[in-house]
Amino acid sequence: MIDSGRTTKAYLVGGGIAALAAAAFLIRDGEVPGENIRILEQMPLPGGSLDGRGTPDGAYVTRGGRMLEDEAYTCLWNLLESIPTLDDESVSVRQEIIDFNREWPTDARARLIDRDHRIVDASRLGLDTRDRLELARLLVTPESAIGARRIDEVFSEHFFATNFWAMWRTTFAFQNWHSAIELKRYFLRFLQEFPRIHTLSGVRRTRLNQYDSVVRPLTRWLLERGVRIEHGVTVTDVDFTEQNGIRRARRIHLRRESGRETVELADLDLAFITLGSMTADAAHGGDDTVPELVRDKRDGSWTLWETLSRKAPDFGRPAVFNGNVAEAAWESFTLTMRSPALLERIEKFSGNAAGTGALMTFKDSPWLMSVVVPRPPHFEGQPEDVFTLWGYGLIMDAPGEYTGKAMAECTGREILTELLGQLGFEDIAEEVHATTTVTTVMMPYITSQFARRSVHDRPRVIPHGARNFAFLGQYVEIPEDVVFTVEYSVRGAMHAVHRLLGLDLPVPPVHHALADPAAVLSALRTALG
Repeated sequence: MIDSGRTTKAYLVGGGIAALAAAAFLIRDGEVPGENIRILEQMPLPGGSLDGRGTPDGAYVTRGGRMLEDEAYTCLWNLLESIPTLDDESVSVRQEIIDFNREWPTDARARLIDRDHRIVDASRLGLDTRDRLELARLLVTPESAIGARRIDEVFSEHFFATNFWAMWRTTFAFQNWHSAIELKRYFLRFLQEFPRIHTLSGVRRTRLNQYDSVVRPLTRWLLERGVRIEHGVTVTDVDFTEQNGIRRARRIHLRRESGRETVELADLDLAFITLGSMTADAAHGGDDTVPELVRDKRDGSWTLWETLSRKAPDFGRPAVFNGNVAEAAWESFTLTMRSPALLERIEKFSGNAAGTGALMTFKDSPWLMSVVVPRPPHFEGQPEDVFTLWGYGLIMDAPGEYTGKAMAECTGREILTELLGQLGFEDIAEEVHATTTVTTVMMPYITSQFARRSVHDRPRVIPHGARNFAFLGQYVEIPEDVVFTVEYSVRGAMHAVHRLLGLDLPVPPVHHALADPAAVLSALRTALG
């Protein structure tokens, strides 16, 4: 391990939340000077998948939304306790989240909607004895015995028709063909959510979208301490050496608009390399356009991992995760509304004020469409008379009930038509269409982290023998933790920094719901109810 000190220089490949968190931990925990830290990012903005942008005159858009949780997000909270908000240096981002959720607690009253536009009693999970037995069997089966099995290989057909599965899969974006191991980890990590899955009252949200509420404050904190965030930089390769079982990163090859460069790493220098990207090659569409489904890996994130994976057998197998776009892709959409008509109708229908509901899932929708209305403003500078809504569809190739077209073939206006039909709000369609801009986003790898995998397909955060490099992001292996969460990226970053710097500081343990008897009893009562 490398002793922390002012001579260490750190190079972080990628500017997503994992790299930003690693930079913060290097400074806060390792006392590495900010001016010794360089973040190399190909995109024009930091934050990676935690995006949020737009203007009231044009359109707002987020590719996704993150629902946080008190018990499970220990590393994220540890980080955000150290970062002040943009508005008040005396208030941490963590405290802002606590205050916001105290004022606007989540208590969804319309979690599931049926084909007749009626609110389903979602507290009735619909699990039968066989479902419960299969669920219990999955929880006690070791991951080594589960292997690369699909979810629909461990549950019977009835399970997939239950209200429980409709809510669980849309809350966390599971497909029936995804990894049973990942589902087991989610059950163990979020067992405390079983009794409140129908209200999602355990959800914690940021005051604004995650880019404005998390990425911008964190980025400012890093820049104030001298960290250099270099945009327009694509890292194409990293050279490693190995001697007597000790491996070191020695050279970083990168490409800018001005040409190619090589960064030489000294013995005390560190490299943190983000592998892959769930939002790589995301393509946008609008009111009258359909977003492209990109399949040829134009983004450099996957290309870098593919290059590195050929250097050592324990650097992972990216093809497992990027090799089947059809099983990983789905599409999201953001509505920018300049009339309160749709918002007010949803509030009246659901019984939830904006920001107090959760995902409303149209359980009989061919697209399995879900939407959520955030508390306005959801974007920095959003006017009082402009409102937003975010939604997504898990199934992209089935004909819509009101459009007759697959979601992947629809323009933004057609997706809006399908949404209004699912809600039964056709009577306000003319006003809503005239005052709404729809931005769609097609993401070919958005659930690729859930791909069926073996134990060797994801590399360790710090591979065996590594002395000055670590891997970051959603495609590393962190035992017992769950991918597709901000927590996973931040935990990997903390682990990497503490280990490489040899810091005698604890990483908050992974939350184990089974260690809490009250949570287990409550979940058991819910499952048996």
